[in-house]
Amino acid sequence: MDPDSANACFPYKLMDLVTSQMAKTTIATVVFTSCYYYETDTDVKVSTVNFSKPDTAVVKLNDAGAPKKKKKTIYLTFDDGPNKGTKNMMHIVQDEEIPVTLFIVGEHVYGSTAQNAIFDSLVTCKYFEIANHSFTHAFKNKFAKFYQLPDSVVNDFKRCADSLHLTANIIRTPGRNIWRTGLINRTDINSSKAAADSLFANGYTIAGWDLEWHYDNQLKLTNTSDEMMQQIDSMFTNAKTKTSDHLVLLAHDQVYEDPADSIELRQFIIKLKAKNEYNFEQVSRYPHLKN
Repeated sequence: MDPDSANACFPYKLMDLVTSQMAKTTIATVVFTSCYYYETDTDVKVSTVNFSKPDTAVVKLNDAGAPKKKKKTIYLTFDDGPNKGTKNMMHIVQDEEIPVTLFIVGEHVYGSTAQNAIFDSLVTCKYFEIANHSFTHAFKNKFAKFYQLPDSVVNDFKRCADSLHLTANIIRTPGRNIWRTGLINRTDINSSKAAADSLFANGYTIAGWDLEWHYDNQLKLTNTSDEMMQQIDSMFTNAKTKTSDHLVLLAHDQVYEDPADSIELRQFIIKLKAKNEYNFEQVSRYPHLKN
């Protein structure tokens, strides 16, 4: 044997010793590290399990499924335009941005250049729905004579529709609170019944009203906006409308030539909007309306 062979193996033995020692150190390190992370993970898990729930969160979640209060719908309508008060009414409606329905008299549109211009403005404004209120307004308010002649009544409404190019067959009878819809059949004065039936048979839907904002002989409003609000609340509370949760309100353009009455109209609309209990719609969206 080579005398240096034992010494020659020393570096390998030394390396084996170092390697063995490093392996032991590595294993110890791994074991220590594993134990450390296990303890850390355990701490986190315990902390998560013991996390307390906020008391208020459960209460709010329970309220989230509560049904919302059902809103009532108001159909604000104006009869007899265009006339001297129509322009003021038009500006108020545009400012407040609510949908309304106007029952227009054919003769009034052709009454003057100004009235014709107002009508053109109404037709192009998205807030206004134009409906038929006859051409002559019952032979210029000769109501008894007008309703004695059913054929003449039908022809008067046809003339208005043709002259104003109206496509919807929604009408309101002048001087009479008559209803002829898919579900409602009502005539306030029996002598007008034959004419109303004839209109309905000819394809017209007749929309009356639930509540009227009255005016006197001087064309001044007889009720304030607050009084009208009270009447509306009372009608809904006591179920006095033709259809539950729906109220058709009749107003007249001509009274709003007066600045004070225009202020009342604006305040009335503002107060209705502020209550947040009402929707505003045009008459064509009234329930079960045959059109």
